Parts: sequence; structure tokens; C-alpha cells
Amino acid sequence: MKFECDRCGKCCRSFGEFITIERQINNRDYYCRFGITRELFFVHVQPEHADAIAEAYEDGESGGDKNRKKCIFLQKDSHGDGFTCAIYPSRPHICREFQCYRMVIYNTEHQLCGRVIGRNELKTGDEVLSTLWKEKVAHLPPPASRDTYPVTHKHRYPDTESHIHGSHADDSAWADTVVAILKAHGYYGDPVK
Repeated sequence: MKFECDRCGKCCRSFGEFITIERQINNRDYYCRFGITRELFFVHVQPEHADAIAEAYEDGESGGDKNRKKCIFLQKDSHGDGFTCAIYPSRPHICREFQCYRMVIYNTEHQLCGRVIGRNELKTGDEVLSTLWKEKVAHLPPPASRDTYPVTHKHRYPDTESHIHGSHADDSAWADTVVAILKAHGYYGDPVK
């Protein structure tokens, strides 16, 4: 199953104090810094978000504030529910390496056995868990289905599609079902909040 982003924005909600705008070049181009490694990087803002980012920058919301949780480039999606990355094609290395997951799975010895990423994709080296997933879970309707917002997820730069995120509006029923299935077979699912 191919990774499909569900538009939740959780991947960017904790980067506000680490991604800072160092300098504005024009209304779409900025030099930014990743606070942990001190890496300086260039970003190019998508046209539909240029005004919002420029305004936030002018208002002093350029990041680096320990009280600011979300990344300045995380924006509401203008096409509907959810969020989008305003700099997705030029996002920094740390963002490119991020792997989204919605649940971690442990065995009875509390060893990590797998992670559920995107809507319903299992990453595991545990063959028993993999088989269980294929037979009992993979056919369940995906959580927080966004059929009206088809999204592709590309990993190569440069690309022209924006990285869109959305809401885990109500995937608790799906998560409860998956946790119950896992528990019945000797695994423990821990949904990521």
C-alpha cells in the first residue's frame, strides 16, 4: 500500500521553535534556519500562501519562540479541510526525512514491532504481524477518509505538488478496532495522539 497523507498537519505542529526565518529576500523567498543543527536553508513559498507568510513574518511570527508550536509554513488548506505546507517543494532536509506514523505496535515483551503510517500502512519486519495486518486490518475502511481530496506523496525535489495534511477528525473508532484486533493476537497498539 502506497503512503497516503491524511492532511492532519501533526508532522509540522512542533517545529515552530526550531524553524526560523532569518531573512526575507522577496515576498516568496526566504533564508531560514533549523535551530537544532543551525543549518541555513533557502525556501520558496507557494504562490497561494505568499501573502500569509509575508504577513506573519512582518508581524514577528518568524519562529524561534519556545511558545510557538506550529511551523510558520504550516497553513490551512485553501481547497478544503486540513493543512498544507507552504514550502513543500523546497522544505528542509529534516522535513524530507520525517516519517509519519499514527500508531506504534509492541509485542508482549514490550518490543517495538511496527508502526502504522499514513492512513493504513504497516511498516514492520515481524512476519506474523504482517500477516495479521493483511488478513484482519488492511481491509478495514481507512480512518478519517478524505476521498474528496486525492493526495500524492512525492519524496524527490523539486516537485510541484504541495504536501497536504488534514484532520484525524474521528479515527478513534478505527484505532479502537485495530487495538482490539492486535490485543486478541498478542500485540499492543498505541495510537499516537
